[in-house]
Amino acid sequence: MQDQLVDRVGHVEASVATIGEDVSEIKPVTDAVKRWKLMGIGALGVTGIATIGVSFAEAIRRIAFVIIGKG
Repeated sequence: MQDQLVDRVGHVEASVATIGEDVSEIKPVTDAVKRWKLMGIGALGVTGIATIGVSFAEAIRRIAFVIIGKG
């Protein structure tokens, strides 16, 4: 009985060690993906703000043309 317990504990320890190695290899990849995601969200935000500015300027231009009578 004790030999079986020792074998099972040894197997569990080996599995945990393997999982620990896998996790240590995955963490840098996960960090890189998070960084890419944040950069992408930032780029989308800048693009969105620029689009709002262009749309606002176009709306002002159209209103001015209507007021002046050229539209």
